[in-house]
Amino acid sequence: MTEFSFELLATDGAARRGRVHTAHGAIDTPAFMPVGTAGTVKAMMPASVAATGAQIVLGNTYHLMLRPGAERVARLGGLHKFMNWPGPILTDSGGFQVMSLAKLRKMDADGVTFQSHHDGSKHRLTPESSMEIQRLLDADITMAFDECTPFPATHGQAEESMRLSMRWARRSKEAFVARDGYGLFGIVQGGVYPDLRAESAKALLEIGFEGYAVGGLAVGEGQDAMFSTLDVTTPLLPGDKPRYLMGVGRPSDIIGAVGRGIDMFDCVMPTRSGRTAQAFTRRGTVNLRNARHQDDPRPLEEDCPCPACRDHSRAYLHHLIRSEEILGPMLLTWHNIQAYQTLMAGLRSAIAEGRFTRFAAEAAALEEMGDIPPP
Repeated sequence: MTEFSFELLATDGAARRGRVHTAHGAIDTPAFMPVGTAGTVKAMMPASVAATGAQIVLGNTYHLMLRPGAERVARLGGLHKFMNWPGPILTDSGGFQVMSLAKLRKMDADGVTFQSHHDGSKHRLTPESSMEIQRLLDADITMAFDECTPFPATHGQAEESMRLSMRWARRSKEAFVARDGYGLFGIVQGGVYPDLRAESAKALLEIGFEGYAVGGLAVGEGQDAMFSTLDVTTPLLPGDKPRYLMGVGRPSDIIGAVGRGIDMFDCVMPTRSGRTAQAFTRRGTVNLRNARHQDDPRPLEEDCPCPACRDHSRAYLHHLIRSEEILGPMLLTWHNIQAYQTLMAGLRSAIAEGRFTRFAAEAAALEEMGDIPPP
């Protein structure tokens, strides 16, 4: 069996090029994980996701425990077999969705009791049950159960929330069943307060995890606050373990975070945007619903290998969107995931070749230029 490990291959300033080894394969970093909330990356076949270069996907404990149920997934061979994704899978702990989606919820020192947003049925999540659900799903990377501190929060609110998450992190570690190739990540909390982030990081390092995530960002604080929080948080995390920024983000967020030492990312943005006619390109976001595309024979983006760009024109993509044909969201989702994976491959090459700063500057300049004008 493969030992869960992180291999640091190159650095360029704080930016890192690495590789995470798991039971179901390796993940080259910096890496972006497409979100497969309910056992599927929406509008995509597993082989299509892999064709973009994605090596790992994210599943969701909250959604999968409610439907179809973690025990059922386990009986059917685990999430890899269930969704036909042979590569690594990371599952989040379910805490964020309990706070944001559950109809009614009551939190106490032990965990959270909530009602399903599907049918109102009553459920409970604790650090121990979250670890067991993620084990049943067979996640290569399990996330500690935590409370995602809302924004804005006072220092006192963020402190209370962070310390609860740290108590839950210790219980998560105690409940986690260690296996070769499987890892548990702790989650740094503390809002936008440097002293709380430092206290959280110290507590997690004392517990000891296979990787460390930065949580509680991309919740409305803005890019400047996010970057300043990373500036004080990332240096506190061990250099020989992977670092994961949860729920981020836009390409400029990812590039800035990579420059601050982050290795792994996830976000619903590329898939959700694809379903709403928004396409990510190197020259910014393009809305295919706009009439200016209706006579445009050019591809969405030159040199992009995805089928939306390789096989179709902007005019056709515009037609699909306006006609509400399901192929439109499918093609734009594929393009967006491809765009993100192309960005990550570019970042990995730039770090390995010592030109990260130039890569970041060129990416920012291209985005600033905006979309190509219609013919």
